Amino acid sequence: MPRFTHPRLEDVPLDLALHALADPNRLGMVARLAATERLSCTDAAPCESIPKSTLSNHLKLLRAAGLIETTQAGREMINTLRRVDFDKRFPGLLDVVLANRVA
Repeated sequence: MPRFTHPRLEDVPLDLALHALADPNRLGMVARLAATERLSCTDAAPCESIPKSTLSNHLKLLRAAGLIETTQAGREMINTLRRVDFDKRFPGLLDVVLANRVA
């Protein structure tokens, strides 16, 4: 069973959070997660043609930045946005970034 590292939000520096949100693919993934309660890794992918290794790297970076939590449900990995915790750590940041996202 895979084990994922989910940092305490108080340990996440602002520059790491901004780095994770700066990539258009990762930002698209966060926007997709913000619009729904949870997504599998495949459903969270920014496009169908993305290699699995690239998708895994994006998800790993989003976890390290405290933006998402990944849990296992059977054979699927399910991702959820850590919205409440992230907003406590960086008030308003996610709202501003998502509102100004170029789709």
